[in-house]
Order: sequence, then structure tokens, then C-alpha cells
Amino acid sequence: MADTPLVQMRGITKRFGGVTALQNVDLTAYAGEVLAIVGDNGAGKSTLIKVLTGVYQPTEGEIFVDGDKVEFSNHADAAEKGIDAVYQTLALADHLDPAANMFLGNELTKKVFGITVLDNKKMRSETERVLMERLGVRLKSLDAPTDSLSGGQRQAVAIARAVYHEGLRVLVMDEPTAALGPQETARTLKLIKSLKAQGLAVILISHSLDDVFEVADRVHVQRRGQCVGVALTAESSTQEVLGMIVGAKEDAA
Repeated sequence: MADTPLVQMRGITKRFGGVTALQNVDLTAYAGEVLAIVGDNGAGKSTLIKVLTGVYQPTEGEIFVDGDKVEFSNHADAAEKGIDAVYQTLALADHLDPAANMFLGNELTKKVFGITVLDNKKMRSETERVLMERLGVRLKSLDAPTDSLSGGQRQAVAIARAVYHEGLRVLVMDEPTAALGPQETARTLKLIKSLKAQGLAVILISHSLDDVFEVADRVHVQRRGQCVGVALTAESSTQEVLGMIVGAKEDAA
């Protein structure tokens, strides 16, 4: 893990009218690490990530990439700086095959007799290459519609679409193991470890502390819109983190 944070969020506050969703939150993420963000529903996890990925603009606070202050007006600005996300919905077009999903909105083309047509062969080969080289995944068929794939395979296609962009440096994964069985969950956690080994900063939102402690280096705990602690998984336990999530010390006091 690098000494200098790849991404820093300082004093992030986000208000929606009279409602404060985030209050003075700091977050750091390093290249080659998995940072988990945990907390109950309404703790501000999704809002924090949407600020990082440019979907929301902070009411107060600053974001730094490689030590340089940045401002994101939209998701495209964040993507340009190498920050992208794979959400729980995956945003896949189920009736299309994996290659069509991989290049959805960014289709590869070629000229045939002066006419621009889709380069389906190249999109297929690139999909196959990225799935294998970056994720170690080989699909039995690239011709089948994406809705025929298993949950873990669909997750792999969504991740492959994100990592295909060479400038990707930070990948946010929102509940990637939700609704997956044990074997598919294990495969997805293996993908996360692979992305970490490739030097990406992976930010994992998860309700499963077992998954978090298997793959994460650090855990950022949100509670009622604030960060209430950051723990090293190697020096902490699920019980300690759960205590922070539910505010055990606060309640005791």
C-alpha cells in the first residue's frame, strides 16, 4: 500500500434542504488497498460515495486526488480522474450479450466500404481478454443474453466494463455480494482481491462484516451521517466494528 493517499475527502458535509446527510466526514483511500465503508441504512454511505463519484456535489468540504484539489460537477468528471463505481443494480442491459454490455454507449466501430459499422468481433475479443486478463474469468458463452448469466458472472461483466478504461484508479463497489450464494460470493471476493493486487484502490460498501474482514485492509464506519471510526481489520474484530456501527460506546455513555 502506498504512503500517500490516492483519494482524500476532507470535511465533507452534504445537506438536502433541511436534512444533513453527511456531517464533516473525512475519508482516505490508498492505491493497492481495499477500504470498506460500513454502517446502518441511513448512515450516509451511499451519499458519501455519490459525492466521491461526482453524482452529488458537497455542500462543504474538499476532495483531493494525488494531493491535488479537484471538483466534480458530474460523474464524467470523476471518471476522468479515474474514479468509477459498480452499483448494486449493475446497470446491465439484460437482453444484450456481455460484449454489448461491456461497450454499451462506447461501441467500437470500423469502416466497411466507407460505411461505419459496429466492430462486433473486436468487442467480443476485447471482452474475452479483459475478463480473463484482469479478472481471471472465462464465460462459457459470449453469445447468450446477460440475464442468462449467474449473479457472479453478471458482476464480473459490470466490473470488466469499469476496469476496461486504462485510467481507472479507484473502483467503488456497492454491495457486490448482495443476493449471491456462497460460491458466487467467494468468486466475487476473489475478484476484489485481484483488483487490489493490480494496484487499484477498491472502496467496498457492504452489510456483510464477514466479507469485509475477508478482503478489506481498513474499515470506515459511518453512523448518523458521520464517520465514527476507522479500523484496521488485522487489528480489530467484527464485534468491535459492529459496536461502532450501533454506537455501543455512545449508548453506554
